[in-house]
Amino acid sequence: MDLDFAKTGGMIPAIAQDYKTGRVLMVGFMNEEAFRKTVETGFTTFYSRSRNKLWMKGESSGHRLVVKSIQTDCDKDCVLVQVEALGPGVCHEGYQSCFFRTLRDGQWSVTEDKTYDPNQVY
Repeated sequence: MDLDFAKTGGMIPAIAQDYKTGRVLMVGFMNEEAFRKTVETGFTTFYSRSRNKLWMKGESSGHRLVVKSIQTDCDKDCVLVQVEALGPGVCHEGYQSCFFRTLRDGQWSVTEDKTYDPNQVY
């Protein structure tokens, strides 16, 4: 578990990908403690840069990410966490994935429907 947290200032990007479909659900950041908790608990834990604290994905919404596998890149400064998403969506705006906008003709367009009402879970 010798990831290179030092190279990137103590945090590494963590890509959450649906283990069945391959769809990228979100990108977060992990420090060493978040990575350790992810491995120990089997639930994806990130470090919130805006709140300066650890947070387990789904701790308020219930939409947790169950770890199926973890891979790292050749430089060991990024991880790919393949997950099973518990709940209808991962994005705090109500979408299945945080990647619900597509660039078309120089403009960002929402290209999918919401899967849940965030006002009901946050």
